[in-house]
Amino acid sequence: MSKPDIRKVVLAYSGGLDTSIILKWLQTTYNCEVITFTADLGQGEELEPARAKALLLGIKPDNIFIEDLREEFVRDYVFPMFRANAVYEGQYLLGTSIARPLIAKKQIEIAEKLGADAVCHGATGKGNDQVRFELGYYALKPDIHVVAPWREWDMRSREQLIAFAEAHQIPIARDKRGESPFSTDANLLHTSSEGKVLEDPAGEVPDYVYSRTLDPEQAPDQPTYITIDFEKGDATVIDGVRLTPAALLARLNELGRANGIGRLDLVENRFVGMKSRGMYETPGGTILLAAHRGIESVTLDRGAAHLKDELMPKYAELIYNGFWFSPEREMLQAAIDLSQQLVTGRVRVKLYKGNAIVVGRESPYSLYDQDLVTFEEGKVAYDQRDAAGFIKLNALRLRTLGQRRKKMKL
Repeated sequence: MSKPDIRKVVLAYSGGLDTSIILKWLQTTYNCEVITFTADLGQGEELEPARAKALLLGIKPDNIFIEDLREEFVRDYVFPMFRANAVYEGQYLLGTSIARPLIAKKQIEIAEKLGADAVCHGATGKGNDQVRFELGYYALKPDIHVVAPWREWDMRSREQLIAFAEAHQIPIARDKRGESPFSTDANLLHTSSEGKVLEDPAGEVPDYVYSRTLDPEQAPDQPTYITIDFEKGDATVIDGVRLTPAALLARLNELGRANGIGRLDLVENRFVGMKSRGMYETPGGTILLAAHRGIESVTLDRGAAHLKDELMPKYAELIYNGFWFSPEREMLQAAIDLSQQLVTGRVRVKLYKGNAIVVGRESPYSLYDQDLVTFEEGKVAYDQRDAAGFIKLNALRLRTLGQRRKKMKL
């Protein structure tokens, strides 16, 4: 099949070896102008070296984009997701999944600004990220051409990649010449590790894989107590100090790290059809989820709370599979956001050796009525004798079924 005529392409560029190889491959394979985009999502790396690397590889200064997206990432992607208490397959807090639509959005914005006719990502042909990036691209710019090098080139080994880099004078760090024991992806919400040493699900994750959390066994013997204030479902204040979304998550990460919170060893079902074993560290997000459910417990009506829990798996699956920009995700988001209008108040959380435990919650909109639930003589609004009729009505069909079983001797 003949290659498409690509004049200008926007590459999601980290400055690392793999995306630098992709950059040069785009130039040599398509003979096109390459624009690099590097997103600061709070991964904790110095990003200016990516600019220097791009310049070294012949990219024009005006074609190098490095953008600090930490506030936008937490405010417009992480927080809306946490309003839903989104967890994939009961455990995964979607740290990688939620970052992809923002990167895709920025690539498309740059493509439209500079008149590029293509975008490019470095995701492999076996993973979920290729789907997430490309669904985002097509949702935002249906006629965009997508270049996915790992599905196109014939390089299949580390040795071939190194040979390509050497042939094109791409600098190779000494620690990149050998096979990495595992691969990582990081942002302000989490760090994920997978591959190589982690591929056998029967083996325990080696200690050296963890980078973001203290071993819970080595965490302090004394608990740390914090308060988190929420306004309309979003965390805004920690221990009385108002913080921006990104600063708040960073602070929760510090607290979670020191107390060994947020480790997860998971075998998950990828959207592309295979199972994958990975290790995730989400210290701040683990605390935030516990606290958010804590404030919802006193502010959400039972019907709304239970409906949210029914909708959540579908919402989480949409994010995991890359459908952030889909109408169904937006519909669910509208319902979730409506439920959060009175999710305001303060939660007290105990952090101790890998655990985030809600120990107190209060709200000016609380539905909790101590006089109503007390075992002592309570309000006239609830007469315990009324429960007899309530139970009989709910038992009617069960009694009818029981009579039939008895009659038919089942």
